[in-house]
Amino acid sequence: MACTCSHEPAPPKPDSKFRTALWIALVINLAMFGVELIGGAYAHSSALWADALDFFGDAVNYGVSLAVLGASLYWRASVALLKGLVMAGFGFIVIAKVIYAYTQGIPPEAITMGAIGVLALAANMFCAFILYAFRDGDSNMKSVWLCSRNDAIGNVAVILAAVGVFGTGSMLPDIIVAVIMAVLGLTGGYQVMKKAQQERKESSDEKQAFQSTE
Repeated sequence: MACTCSHEPAPPKPDSKFRTALWIALVINLAMFGVELIGGAYAHSSALWADALDFFGDAVNYGVSLAVLGASLYWRASVALLKGLVMAGFGFIVIAKVIYAYTQGIPPEAITMGAIGVLALAANMFCAFILYAFRDGDSNMKSVWLCSRNDAIGNVAVILAAVGVFGTGSMLPDIIVAVIMAVLGLTGGYQVMKKAQQERKESSDEKQAFQSTE
């Protein structure tokens, strides 16, 4: 009788600790998206809006990561590839927002920027802390760690921008920080996509090797 079963390695059992960390990060990022979206509109801050979009993108990424836990390496890498594209896409959106803000020429409100920046930093440092243990995992785990790490760096920059705006009355610090955050999104997305492509190729090669031995 011919064997019809698949010899592809079984996907790993979902890590309950990683799942819990993802749920916590998902809730925090959705909450901060709302806070920064409203705060950014009130303060006329491109950096806060950039960070709000990043929070939303991260929440989507965490939700997708939860959906593919326990899937095969190929599908986890495929989803990570999509997430890398999203990260890079948000980088381009932020750049467009910066250009629009520059044409308007309205300086942001520094006190609101700083207060929300501190709150966002605390939220992202907590997310980065609970996801730190999974930073060296597959491309899916790496992507969620990079999201939180980039956000924490971005929040520090937002706080510094608020100080700069307060001291100079210029919108330039806000714009500079928004550009930095855009670059973080683009480079982080590239790293995730590169590793995801490698894992997809390795998974396909392994599957072909198993099929050739049947």
